Amino acid sequence: MIGRRIQQIRQEKGISLSKLAERAGVAKSYLSSIERDLQSNPSVAVLERIAAVLETDLRALVQEADGSDAARKAEEELPAEWLELAREAMESGISKEQFREFLAFTKWRNEQK
Repeated sequence: MIGRRIQQIRQEKGISLSKLAERAGVAKSYLSSIERDLQSNPSVAVLERIAAVLETDLRALVQEADGSDAARKAEEELPAEWLELAREAMESGISKEQFREFLAFTKWRNEQK
């Protein structure tokens, strides 16, 4: 979803994949894999650099193509404290799989009590 949105905004602004990669300081192949949704978990720092080059904010990158705002929906459903924890986990490099493993372990441990 994010990759398709980046591609859409980039094309609307008439910026080539090569130019965006160069200006954002990421490898062209990495940016291409993000746009094709092969890289599904880019870091917040990379997304912020891409957003800056595209002269948009980070929320615009996570906005779905049909106009519904996934970030806004998440904020409405999740307390700010949980969102901040998720951001910290992403920024620290924890993968989704590692986080899922942690949750599974915690659930198992609580069941053992």
